[in-house]
Amino acid sequence: MPRPPAARDKLLDAYADILRTGGERAATLEAVAGQAGVSKGGLLYHFKTKEALAEALSERMLELGRADVEKMRTAPDGPSSYYVRTSVNTKSAFDVTYAAMIRLSQAYVAPARHALETIHRWWLDLILEEVEEPSVAETIMLIGDGLYSYAALPGELDRPEAGGDMVGLLRQVEVLKAAAKAQIAAANA
Repeated sequence: MPRPPAARDKLLDAYADILRTGGERAATLEAVAGQAGVSKGGLLYHFKTKEALAEALSERMLELGRADVEKMRTAPDGPSSYYVRTSVNTKSAFDVTYAAMIRLSQAYVAPARHALETIHRWWLDLILEEVEEPSVAETIMLIGDGLYSYAALPGELDRPEAGGDMVGLLRQVEVLKAAAKAQIAAANA
């Protein structure tokens, strides 16, 4: 499949950034075109409506999610540790798009909600495949979700990505995984 034009990518980048920083109402077609350095006509050439922009950004999120799930699947420390370890906002393309999807989802934009639900299901399925215990898989997901939310707070709090104890959190993930395996073994005995 051919690479989309550079202007299209610039528009999606601008849209994601405006959503992330200002929310859905701030992401007008004029604001997106202006931030991307493209005329409104140029924007309309690629995206006829604001809904088309949301759909395209949601598709981008799913593509980035597929790539993340593949990294998670092949992580040397396993899906659970990968999920927790990477649940800090690094301002990567994935993180910027994810934050934008959250803002769109809060505005009840269906493609954004669908993209987030799909990616969360992929993550949960991989973790569940590893730990085999639904409550432990949910707990690991909540640890990662909490880290991501905590990292998004303003200010200079002592967060794991800023010198906190990520090693300790990952150790606790290993404890949870071992407890799940023991629980399953006891149930099967």
